Amino acid sequence: MNVTFADISLSKQGALAILVTEGSTLRGVAAELDSKLGGALKRAMKAASFTGKAGSVLEIVGPQGTSANRVLLAGLGKSGDLTAANLEKAGGELTGRAVKAKEASLSIVLDGISAPKLPAADAAAHVAFGAKLRSYSFDKYKTKKKDEDKKGKLTSLAVLTRAPATARKQYLPLSKVAEGIFLTRDLVNEPANILHPGEFAKRAKALTKLGVKVEVLGEAQMKKLGMGSLLGVGHGSEHESKLIVMRWMGGKSGEKPVAFVGKGVCFDTGGISLKPAASMEDMKGDMGGAACVTGLMHTLAARKAKANVIGVIGVVENMPDGKAQRPGDIVTSMSGQTIEVINTDAEGRLVLADALWYTQGRFKPKFMIDLATLTGAIMVALGKEYAGLFSNDDKLSKQLIEAGEVEGEKVWRMPMGDAYDKMIESRFADMKNVGGRDGGSITAAQFLQRFVNKLPWAHLDIAGTAMASPQTATNQSWGSGWGVRLLNRLVTDHYEG
Repeated sequence: MNVTFADISLSKQGALAILVTEGSTLRGVAAELDSKLGGALKRAMKAASFTGKAGSVLEIVGPQGTSANRVLLAGLGKSGDLTAANLEKAGGELTGRAVKAKEASLSIVLDGISAPKLPAADAAAHVAFGAKLRSYSFDKYKTKKKDEDKKGKLTSLAVLTRAPATARKQYLPLSKVAEGIFLTRDLVNEPANILHPGEFAKRAKALTKLGVKVEVLGEAQMKKLGMGSLLGVGHGSEHESKLIVMRWMGGKSGEKPVAFVGKGVCFDTGGISLKPAASMEDMKGDMGGAACVTGLMHTLAARKAKANVIGVIGVVENMPDGKAQRPGDIVTSMSGQTIEVINTDAEGRLVLADALWYTQGRFKPKFMIDLATLTGAIMVALGKEYAGLFSNDDKLSKQLIEAGEVEGEKVWRMPMGDAYDKMIESRFADMKNVGGRDGGSITAAQFLQRFVNKLPWAHLDIAGTAMASPQTATNQSWGSGWGVRLLNRLVTDHYEG
């Protein structure tokens, strides 16, 4: 969907929407439109008891006196409560209505709309951002599309404001965030027969067009580095495992980078510890952490972030085969620590163990944040509304929590401690890869902490938020693209300049 910004006009075709705050009378453009419609807006508002309450929409189809196919009044709630999130939601909901109505174009008018800390041009930019996010669809494999669907596709959005040039400028970095989210959604939505480790590496390499330096380590290189933990996961797959390193060096020369590490299991059968058949198809999304890191690197490079950022993703496939690792096997990680593999379905932490060790050893970053669709246990604890946050650093945790509140990608800090760490002690190796049923997401985090060398670190368990998460006004996709906004905000607020 093409997004443009223009001066306010009531001569638009397609769907025409005007945003209004709660309790306000029709004035300005809304009053002008009502006059053109012979008072139809006021009559409809009275009949429908429309007051501009947040989320309410009044629609008039085929009105006389305008070239628009339909006119909508969209309520934003009380002006004092207006936030960027409210505006994004309104943009998303109006886009959804236009799509459902099979309109090819949508125009949204902002006249005198601004939040307490959000100027009118910023408000327009966030409306456009919400609309853009809602416009995403993943239908490349649908071959039998109906003719009416093709004709009714929403292709253009015009945000009409009295400050179009400023709004366009404010929208530009948000559009780059949307690009990163869309890339993340695409990667998570792709089927595993298409997006195997080699294909993932190919798509990551496309970031070189934006100035990202991309390296791809194959199995021979990882074997020389001693990455027995990561390599063990992919033994049963016909696809070679990869470690993909992405570098965006937009900050000061010589300044330590920040680092993001992602779990990229392109498909997870569970290996020899085979998963149940029900819903196993969802395991194409078990690379949500790696997808987020890749989308984040796209966003940072596309908007020319003034920061030095490293993205490292371990990309593998966990399959049952005669060569696959077995429960009871002992592998040696890059750190030299040995791991007893109790359950081959606890494979993500094995991938991250070597990826984290490699990242902190090679790049000496200020901190590391890893993202992984790691445990079902985190959904038992938090559902699909929050991602689990585990960390050894209070400052980093606070920054992540605050960024999540701003962007609507919330995290909840979970406990860690020695008592949980004892649960992963092994009789035969330095540790085992699972600690039992109780506290499953916590013991997984305790496992990862053994590979960070006391560097400031946070682990985000995104099993409930990266895929099959609740649909919202700005996301109707199975793959949500969760995490790109959160981490982009973290970098923007604390690590640029």
